[in-house]
Amino acid sequence: MPLPDPVTFAIPAFVLLIIMEVILGRFFPRKSNYETRDSAASLAMGLGNFAIGLINLGIVASVSHWVYQYRFFDIGYHWYAFVLIFFAEDFCYYWFHRLSHEHRIWWAAHINHHSSQYYNLSTALRQTWTGGLAGTWVPWLLLSILGFPTALIAFQQGINLVYQFWIHTECIQKMWRPFEYIFNTPSHHRVHHAINPQYLDANYAGTLIIWDRMFGTFVPEDDAEPCRYGIVKQIASFNPIVIALHEWAGLFKDILSARSLKSFWMYIFGPPGWSPDGSRLTSKQIKEKDAAIKIKRAGARAT
Repeated sequence: MPLPDPVTFAIPAFVLLIIMEVILGRFFPRKSNYETRDSAASLAMGLGNFAIGLINLGIVASVSHWVYQYRFFDIGYHWYAFVLIFFAEDFCYYWFHRLSHEHRIWWAAHINHHSSQYYNLSTALRQTWTGGLAGTWVPWLLLSILGFPTALIAFQQGINLVYQFWIHTECIQKMWRPFEYIFNTPSHHRVHHAINPQYLDANYAGTLIIWDRMFGTFVPEDDAEPCRYGIVKQIASFNPIVIALHEWAGLFKDILSARSLKSFWMYIFGPPGWSPDGSRLTSKQIKEKDAAIKIKRAGARAT
């Protein structure tokens, strides 16, 4: 059953909303902050992702169809299939996203999305060029083996991607509390993009924030702790090629320097920031160090 591509239909809305946000920023700079070179880099990343995606599409679809042959159920395209896929695909997205932050080989493919030090709608376009090669599409094969048709999976992936566009903004503050409790919002996603220690590795949601609440990765935005954006070790470049490949270059450099099998393994599959001598810090270590400093400061004030 042929289904439309939601992203293609949404592109005019993407362009219009970005223009509106840029205009808003002229009058309210605190709500919309754009930098021409940064936005151009994000646009180039988006175009590159689209072009490479067309190449990857055939491979991923072929694997998905092959897995679908061994499905547990015949879900088909009944009305309830669209309800089930909404939750099932978002569940897969949560785990893909979380694993992409917890394991360096997938982080190398995902880091470009976090590389901008600006947070606006153009940042949503800063998509991966290497995710297909790294196999970040594997979690969605779970849906194929369950019995969801490939076209339906692709359709819902598009819906999820379109939804996430509008949450890349500082124009919208916290929303209606019940909506904030269930759905991913700009407030929740600002936390995800922030490099403040207390915000690291949190809010992996696609559409539904309930997965973060269920699996202990939810962190609310604190008005007393404004979000700072980018990556822990910022890159001083607006070159799309550098943005897309700089972490891969670092990964291969570390692999070549590995002096043990453990180091070789951890450089690839360990958490980003891992090093055998502790000269670099993982997100967990950064958070622990920050928490220790805050406790020490609180103790000093108490005395």
